Amino acid sequence: MIKKISIVMPVHNEQTHIEHLLEKIDAVKLPPDLEKEIIIVDDGSTDNTAEIIERVQKKYKNIFVHHTVINIGKGAATRVGIFYATGDIIIIQDGDLEYDPAEYPNLIQPILDGKAKVVYGSRFLGSIKKMRLPNLIANKLLTFMVNFLYGAKITDEATGYKVFHKDVIKPLKLKSLRFEFCPEVTAKVLKAGNKIYEVPIKYVGRSVEEGKKINWKDGIAAIWELLKQRFID
Repeated sequence: MIKKISIVMPVHNEQTHIEHLLEKIDAVKLPPDLEKEIIIVDDGSTDNTAEIIERVQKKYKNIFVHHTVINIGKGAATRVGIFYATGDIIIIQDGDLEYDPAEYPNLIQPILDGKAKVVYGSRFLGSIKKMRLPNLIANKLLTFMVNFLYGAKITDEATGYKVFHKDVIKPLKLKSLRFEFCPEVTAKVLKAGNKIYEVPIKYVGRSVEEGKKINWKDGIAAIWELLKQRFID
């Protein structure tokens, strides 16, 4: 029986967005019998992110915070958050506002209904604003590779909204340090025999100037991760 949802949030230098994001998460209306916890991994932030989290934590009692001394990378920070998560459903949430927590009810419903144990929020089934052309091409390429290499039928591999039943995500031996977390977890979920259920979501991208951190090198790393998981690991 599903009783608790864990929102795992790796953050690095997100002082502009973190408080508003936590307010939006708190405002999400879930079924009354579901408990909600927020696991924030402050990944060595050098701005005021840690101070803001500490202040907001006093307001919301369901927030657990882990601070890393140095920046260990999004993948590593996400793995730390998954380790601490105690919920039956685990949602990965970026520390910015590209993805809207108002999508949570739709994202978790297939798991609540017993239709799936892995749910991805698909931007390409929903709506996309402000996605740069290179990012669009990279997203399409990664999705094609997953479908070709692993026999999947999904539309958005690199989505930031990935949702798992704890029985799927907890046993996985994940090793990623940076943004290759997405292709690694996708590959290992599929290799374990799980199907990925998609629901449409809305997405509003941000620029490098606004704090976006992923770059072309991460795209190359993601491609290599998919190939490595298929043919080497």
